[in-house]
Amino acid sequence: MSRYWSALVRDLKPYVPGEQPRIADLVKLNTNENPYGPSPRAMAAIAAEASETLRLYPDPEATALREALARYHGVEPGQVFVGNGSDEVLAHAFAALLKHDRPLLFPDITYSFYPVYCRLFGIAFETLPLDEAFAVRRSDYERPAGAIILPNPNAPTGVALPRSEIEALLKAQPDVPVVIDEAYVDFGAESAIPLVAAHPNLLVVRTMSKSRALAGLRVGYAIGGAELIEALVRVKDSFNSYPLGRTAQAGAIASIEDEAYFQDRRSAVIASRGRMERELARLGFEVLPSAANFVFARHPDHQGAALAQALRERAVLVRHFAAPRISDHLRITVGTDQQIDRLIGALSEII
Repeated sequence: MSRYWSALVRDLKPYVPGEQPRIADLVKLNTNENPYGPSPRAMAAIAAEASETLRLYPDPEATALREALARYHGVEPGQVFVGNGSDEVLAHAFAALLKHDRPLLFPDITYSFYPVYCRLFGIAFETLPLDEAFAVRRSDYERPAGAIILPNPNAPTGVALPRSEIEALLKAQPDVPVVIDEAYVDFGAESAIPLVAAHPNLLVVRTMSKSRALAGLRVGYAIGGAELIEALVRVKDSFNSYPLGRTAQAGAIASIEDEAYFQDRRSAVIASRGRMERELARLGFEVLPSAANFVFARHPDHQGAALAQALRERAVLVRHFAAPRISDHLRITVGTDQQIDRLIGALSEII
């Protein structure tokens, strides 16, 4: 079949998402899904929208959703862009903002979709190593560049930069686009959105898959200056003019408006993360400080791949990356207290 492929496709190495297996009584801690369900108000809004009106196209500009996001974040609707999950929003950003004569900069250990997009869109890039504590060194990015993208908190490490460091980077690099990917920011990091007003080169990308528990709905968005948003819209309208369906728009709006539920479930995940960190440390794991809904940990006496396999044999699924510097680490999603009990019990047997 490959004789029909273009040269571009033959050279691509696609992103590999977290496994979604069908295993009985599985504790699934490998894809950073929220252990709690979406807001009941969001569920009701989705159900109400699943009606005869589905025969009609949705609002291509998602006006009501962008207005709701603008109110929530204290910006103008013209500063908000929405898409099918943050991955699609990022794809549009790579095409619209991150391809320049000089290379795009991002960390060597980070979201592995970034190099995939670079190859897809023909973007030259350079990766800069995290420091010994697996943190981004802001000073490394104060060099000639075409653009910069940083996840904050980083994935898969969970380590976050304070907003002051991002602000310093923006001041040092006022002439290049800077994208801050905030997929996990609600679990303990500082958002860069307050910096948008003073920095027209800043684009902040968010998702409703993690803290809002809407991974199955596929809603992502970006906030930035109107000039950056217009670039994203131009790409979107050249690719997919109706990105979000009616149910997605309705559910996302209802979730944004249910602040009490969001804060309650977010706090529960953060509390469970602290408990999981303490239990892992008790078993001898070295755990990086996490501001996400997962932890990144290694045991000095056990190989990461062997631990992941032994957990799988006990129906506990975690994420292992066979990559330099992190091959002995496991990325473990924060689950419910019951799921954490299963994880710690399995690890106690193994270790």
